[in-house]
This record gives sequence, C-alpha cells and structure tokens, in this order.
Amino acid sequence: MHKKLLLLVLAVLYLSYGNAQKPKTPSASQIYESLQKLNFLGSVLYVAAHPDDENTRLIAYMSNHVKARTAYLSLTRGDGGQNLIGPEIRELLGVIRTQELLAARGVDGGEQLFTRANDFGYSKHPDETLKIWNKNDVLSDVVLAIRQFKPDVIINRFDHRTPGTTHGHHTSSAMLSMEAFDLANDKSAYTDQLNQTSLWQPKRLFYNTSWWRYGSREKFDKVDKSNMIKFDIGTYYPLKGLSNNELASLASSQHLCQGFGRLSQRGTQEEYIEFLKGSPVDNNNIFSGIDTSWNRVLGGSAIGDILYAVENNFDFTNPSVHIPQLIEAYKHLQNIEDEHWKTLKSKELKAIIEMCVGLYLEVSAETNWATSNESVKLNIESINRSNIPLTLLSIKTPNGTSVSKNIELKSNIKFTFEEIIKIKENAQPTTPYWLNKKGTLGMYIVDNPEQIGLPETPRVYNMDFNVLIDNTPFTFTKPVIQRYSKPDKGELYRPFEIIPEASVKITEKVIIFDSDKSHEVSVVIKSGRHDLKGTIELCHPEDWSVSPKMHKVSIAHKGEEQTVIFNVTPPKTGSEGFIGPIIHIGDKDYNKELFEIAYEHIPFQTVLLPSESKVVRLDINKSGENIGYIQGAGDVVPESLEQIGYKVKILKLEDINTEYLSEFDAIVVGIRAYNTLDDIEFKQPQLFDYVAQGGNMIVQYSKSYGLKTANIAPYSLTLSHDRVTDENASVRFINPKHEILNSPNKITQKDFEGWTQERGLYFANAWSDKFTPILSMNDNGETAKEGSLLIAQHGKGYFIYTGLSFFREFPAGVSGAYRLFANMISLGKEDMNLEAKRND
Repeated sequence: MHKKLLLLVLAVLYLSYGNAQKPKTPSASQIYESLQKLNFLGSVLYVAAHPDDENTRLIAYMSNHVKARTAYLSLTRGDGGQNLIGPEIRELLGVIRTQELLAARGVDGGEQLFTRANDFGYSKHPDETLKIWNKNDVLSDVVLAIRQFKPDVIINRFDHRTPGTTHGHHTSSAMLSMEAFDLANDKSAYTDQLNQTSLWQPKRLFYNTSWWRYGSREKFDKVDKSNMIKFDIGTYYPLKGLSNNELASLASSQHLCQGFGRLSQRGTQEEYIEFLKGSPVDNNNIFSGIDTSWNRVLGGSAIGDILYAVENNFDFTNPSVHIPQLIEAYKHLQNIEDEHWKTLKSKELKAIIEMCVGLYLEVSAETNWATSNESVKLNIESINRSNIPLTLLSIKTPNGTSVSKNIELKSNIKFTFEEIIKIKENAQPTTPYWLNKKGTLGMYIVDNPEQIGLPETPRVYNMDFNVLIDNTPFTFTKPVIQRYSKPDKGELYRPFEIIPEASVKITEKVIIFDSDKSHEVSVVIKSGRHDLKGTIELCHPEDWSVSPKMHKVSIAHKGEEQTVIFNVTPPKTGSEGFIGPIIHIGDKDYNKELFEIAYEHIPFQTVLLPSESKVVRLDINKSGENIGYIQGAGDVVPESLEQIGYKVKILKLEDINTEYLSEFDAIVVGIRAYNTLDDIEFKQPQLFDYVAQGGNMIVQYSKSYGLKTANIAPYSLTLSHDRVTDENASVRFINPKHEILNSPNKITQKDFEGWTQERGLYFANAWSDKFTPILSMNDNGETAKEGSLLIAQHGKGYFIYTGLSFFREFPAGVSGAYRLFANMISLGKEDMNLEAKRND
C-alpha cells in the first residue's frame, strides 16, 4: 500500500524539496498554480511539537486553496519516537522523520522549519518539558522562526490552556507560540537575532480546534462557535485532479516510520480554528485587514498589473508566450524597497520564468560521494524547450571557477559538457548540522546561528548557470547530484555527499561479557579514497584491556573496507563503559561511523556519528537456549538476545504451527506486533497451545488502539495508555518472592538503575485473576501502575505481557534489562532442567 501511495504522489505532483530528487519538470497546470501563489502576498505559520503532529489538511488548504505561503514549525525532529520501518532510533530516527516531513511538504505545498529542541521522549507536563528543553533557547528559536518567516497568521495545533492533559511537548509548543507572538516584535527580546533578521508582528493567532478537544462530536455541536472560523477543507482542485483532503492524506502518508500510511479521503470536511489573540477577524476571513495583493508593497501596483493579466490570460498550451511580461515584472520587482517580499517573490518569479521556457539544467557527478582533495567529473546538461532566445553565458563551478560558454540554446537541442572539480582539502563531511556536536537530553547544539531552524544542512556543492533569457540575465543555481539507473528500478537520483577519507564502526553496539574471558571485537574501516594507509587503536575503560594495541590500516581502493580484530578482556567483577576506535592517517585522526539511510520514500542520507560501543561485564545466568522471535515494528531485541548467548530464529507467521514451535524454549513477540501483523490473530491458537505445552510466550508492548486481535493473551487482558516516562521512577516489587525476580538471577533495585528515556509504555490496566502483577511504578504525582509486567501460567507454560521498554534499554546496554529478560525466558525452566538431568 505504501508503494502505491508513493507512486500516486509522484504521478500527480512534480517532485520537490529533497536534494536527491529529480529536477523539476512542471506541467502547465503547475506553472499556473505557481503563478497564482506568486500573486498572493500573505503567509501562515502552523506550529506543533513533532513530525506527524501537523494537520496536513489545513496546511494543504492554506497553501493550495488560499494560495498563502504556508510553513510548519515542528519544535522537534521526532527523535524520541518508535520506528515502524527499521531499526533506527534516536538521532537516526530524527533524520528519517525530518525527511518524511520534507516529503510531506513536497506534497501539500508547505515549507518546513524546526527549533533546536530534542524529542527526549514522552512528557506528561509542560513544566517537565520546558525544564529539559531549556525554555529560553526554544522560545528564542520560535521567535526567530516568526521573525524570519514573517507570518501574518499563526495557527497552533494544540491548546495552551490544558497543561497535563496531553503530551507535555504538545502543550509546550502552544504555550511558546503564544509567548513568541508578542516577543517577535519586541526590540529588547533576543537582540542578537536582529543581526540576521528583523522585528515582526503577526496579525493574529488561532488554535486549530476540533471535536476531540471537547470529548465527542455531540458535545462539540453544542459549543458556542462565535469565536471560531470554519473551513470546508474537502475542496476539489481540478488542476490537480485531487481534492484537498486527498492531497492531505497523501502528505500524511509520508510519515511511514510512524505507521501513517492511510487511505485517502474525499468530500466535504469541516475544519475549525479558534481565535486566540491579535486583531479581531472580520467576515470569517483570517486575512481580514491584511492586503494580500501586490498593493501590499510600495511600487507593487505596477507589478500586479502585469502579473494579474498573465494569470487571467494564461496560455496553458504555450506558457513561454508570457516571458516578456514576466521579465518586465521581474525588473520592476528588483526596484521595490521591501526586502522581505522582494527576496521571496524574486525567487518565485525567477522559478516561473525558468518553468515557462522549459529550461532543464542538471549537474550529475560520476559518483554520489567523494572526499577531500579528490577530483570528480561532472556531467552537465542544459536544454531550452521553448522558442524563446536563450544563451548560456557561463557557469560557475562548485570550486568558484567561472567558465565562459556563450552557447545559444536552440529550441529542444540538448547541450552537454563535462567539468572536473577538485574537492577542497578542508571540505567538511556532509551530515545533519544539528548532530555535529553532542547535545543534551533536551537540546541540540548548533554553533552557526544561520543554521538554526533549517530543515537540512545547506548543500555546499552547487553550480551557477548564468543564462540570458530574451536578452535579460538570470542566474540559476543547481545542486550537484548523481543520476544513475538500475535495471529493476530505472532512473534514480542521489545527493552528492562529502565523506571523510576514513570512517570506522564496531560491528556490535553493545557487547555483553558474562565472564572475565576475552571477546573478539570486529572493527570495520571504510576508505573514502584510494590508497588509504595508517593505524587504528581501540580506546577502552581503565579496568579493561585490549590487544593488540594497534593494527595497521591498508586499503587499496575507495569504498572498500578492512576488518580488524581486537581482543577485549573485561575485569573479573561487574563493570561497564565504552570502547571507541581511532584511526590515525598522517596527522589526522578519525573516530566517526558513517551511517547510510536508504528508504524509497525519502532521499538517501549519510550521517556521521561518533563510533563507540558499550561494553558490559555482566553477571547473568539463564536457562533455555532457543528463541523464536516474531517481529513487529523495528527493534534490535533479537540481536541483543544473541549477545547473551541465545540462539534466535526470526519467525514468519506462515511458519507458526504447534510442531514447529515446540523446538523453542520461548517465543518472543516484538514491539507493536499486534498493531502491524494483519494475520497474527489466526496464529493465536497455535501460540497459546505452545504455551500450554510448556513454552514461554513473552509479548512486548503493543499500542492499545489499532489491535489486530481482541485476544492477545489466553486470558482477558486490557491494554491502556498508561506509561511511566521517568526513567528513574521508583520500582516496587509487588511479589518479591516470585520466581521471575529470583531465578536464575536475583533482581534488585540496582537492576533498574541506568534505564533510558522511560520505564515503559502501554501498560495493561485490567486483567484476569490468572495474571500475577510483578512490579509497581508511577510518575511523580500519579497513582501506582501495576500493569508493566504480568505473568499467567497457562497449562505447563507461562504467558508474559510486558510494557517495559526493553527495546530501548538493550541498545543502551542496561544490565538489569538483560538480567530481567533472561529470567522471563527462563521462567519454569529450572525445574525442567533438573528433571532432564534426572532422566539422563
């Protein structure tokens, strides 16, 4: 279904935004729509907390029906969420979700902005959120976004008046927006920003309300709506062949890692916004009192006279006939004094001129990545697909070299040539700018103030094309990309990246030592250039030892890898720390891992992060050996279980039958499996029979809504939204003598130290008396939650439901999480082992 949605988007809309995507080749209808937007001088800023919080229906409506410049300010990049499509979490998940937001904006026509706030996970109150985020810094970023974007209207997704009733990040986004509304025009607030932008006062601010704010549609029907504006966001766009809500569904479906792929909607649909502050609204028009015509700017009347005439008489069969008028308007535009509108509208109008002449410009590198001092061949293509006189005067290469061309681009005659560029010696690797430095729990560190709020790191390697169109000079800038093809995929595009001459990774991110014996650790070096030579060492905690001290590095060809083995020996007693490789090449050191993120719905991404692995000398005992794992959403639990000596087999649903399951000591069900596996309900009888025959079945959390079966357990069990977000929350043992807390590992309070992000989520809140609750915990000020770990004996085996966040704790190397999970697998196996020994 996801692929079908993506194909529909590509078929209907020209590609935009992603640097890796195909250069725009818009249709006449799309040129006309761009012209309509050019002739509307008004803007809307939508504000919320996370990727997928945005209301794509309203963003699409403002952008495509109202024709306003529309942006979504997401305070975070969604780093604290879960990942439905792969194993990436935290920073890498934030990169994926950033690109999904850009893909969504490419569909609904909006723009994308951010702050430096780090999504540290679920928060129950804005007081906690704003303390962890550093309220002043995030507020500063919201003010900066308003001053730079200069919205006439701001719309909040969430209600600032209801703290504690929803995610703390949600309420915080609205509270900060309310405060920033006034501060943006306060010359005493964040004065350092005024070096790069100017004061701005939005006209009014709204809250995007709905029936769910009031609990039901019936209650909402009774609400006084005199302070609200209603929109029919189901309007149909003949030029697109889509309705607004269809467009919005396609945009929302870009959030695939959060499971937002969905059916499109059509027909009349109501949307409401509630007036909060600013100038009162007249005639239900959010832009009332704001001149959104060209008369808004001094000297704009003459520009409007030209451009409105082009819009009213647009030639869909030959848009190039309008070039003389468009160029005349462009010249007038350069003389207006309002720098904000001059900059924005010049960019839009120049793009429309480029579209109308069908000018295609492309710069394709022979490789998708290079490193410092490397020479790269660029294949350059230019073509004029109109009868308008065009001349390619010159190009300016990414090295800054100007190359004269003086080539007449005759109609539909392709002109190609090559250039060789040399990557600068001090070229910085391509990686998300907000990950260049290690941030705090709640904030990313961005040294360059000009990058704050940007969705991506600006591309450094671009080519300027200096073109004469109808005797008027224009400069068009195109990023260097790589265009290539695959027999089973067709034509493909990737961004051109700069990578370091050497990167390094440890193959295991967490290494568990259950004794003081040494462990072989594989370290992989990747070469970014030919003939890489140097040495590599492995840094380690003081009470650990590593041999040998150094390995030689010698890699002949760019892109090749070399694997070296270090023997790591832990201390005799419990200990943990981090190991990290350092490569020495000449007088330079490298210690970062190069991550490649490749999904079909977003552009290819490269990310550089410090290469390190956690090493844990762990006292752990276990019974049983063979584990069957049913995967749900992405996690690394199977690999983590293998770390402590289990043999893990990934099970497909079609493989599940009673006889096959009998070879496993435990069946573990992955996170959200009961939300994602359509046919799992048909396998429940076999799974429950496996338990009855003496197996252990461990079910990790699924969301309480969207379950694929009503019976995830052999006895009644109701999931809830209950969660404990404080990773340091007190854990109380309800049944301290229960086997799961005592065998084969004695579980103590120490085992709940060092947990990350949360204790757990989607706990059960009602269950059959067949279940025994084991743990009690709660966030500050809340009632005790006892549904995080429930055990029921079923026949000869045990069924276990747990909402504890093992999927987060295992990658963090939390010792207690491993010990407790081993006890879950081993439950009831001690007696079986003794019986087996007696029989032998």
